[in-house]
Amino acid sequence: MSRPTSDSTLALAARHALVTGANRGIGAAIARSLSAAGARVTLLVRDAARGEAVAATLPGPTAVVVADVTDRDALLAACAAAAEALGPIDILVNNAGTAESAPFLKSDDALFQRMMAMHVMGPVHATQAVLPGMLTRGSGHVINVASVAGLMGAPYVTAYTAAKHAMVGLTRSLAAEVGPRGVSVQAVCPAYTDTDLVQGAVSWIVARTGRTPEEALHSILTDAGQSRIVTSEEVAEVVLALCTAPAGTPVGQAIVVDGRPPVIAR
Repeated sequence: MSRPTSDSTLALAARHALVTGANRGIGAAIARSLSAAGARVTLLVRDAARGEAVAATLPGPTAVVVADVTDRDALLAACAAAAEALGPIDILVNNAGTAESAPFLKSDDALFQRMMAMHVMGPVHATQAVLPGMLTRGSGHVINVASVAGLMGAPYVTAYTAAKHAMVGLTRSLAAEVGPRGVSVQAVCPAYTDTDLVQGAVSWIVARTGRTPEEALHSILTDAGQSRIVTSEEVAEVVLALCTAPAGTPVGQAIVVDGRPPVIAR
């Protein structure tokens, strides 16, 4: 589907952005933000119907491709289909993700492998698919949506936290390698955000403790040292700021989004 835009003054006019996990939450908010800034946006999703529903709300040209990011072959095929539909990919947002919790001694190999496949190897394969073109053109943006869990520890999410730490490490190392060649690689690290994942955590606490949803959310935020929940739109604003940052902006940053003004080095 395509709805062309004629406003060439938009910051991302003529740029093609591919957003993984774009059918809800943070991914959908990022897609809306980039589209409003003039980008052609491809939503890479597992559920085509939900992807099309989000695409219908975007103001600019869109495409929807379907893949599970943990399936390398399907992911590479989806990236190729996106480029065929809307042109070379200038912006890649590795956003797809999920969280599973368990005490460390009950976290089996399969749990660690699922978290690494989703949060590390998915971004690795997607980036490998689009990076050659970016390097040839001497420009591009890779934004990895990590988490504050990629910068600190927390109980009962060892596998998820290990994977997000690896994602931040991937960002920093790749930025050092390709930053000098014109490709910006950055990480965005949201704190607890208004997503289905947080609502699931709230429901889990309510079911096991008898607390109200409000009390459960308050306990989550208090334990995290967070004064309020972050909105998906706040995360999207940081992604947009990185995609429109001037040349020379430091790369390899891991920018925390926790309700306070984000610090983006310039």
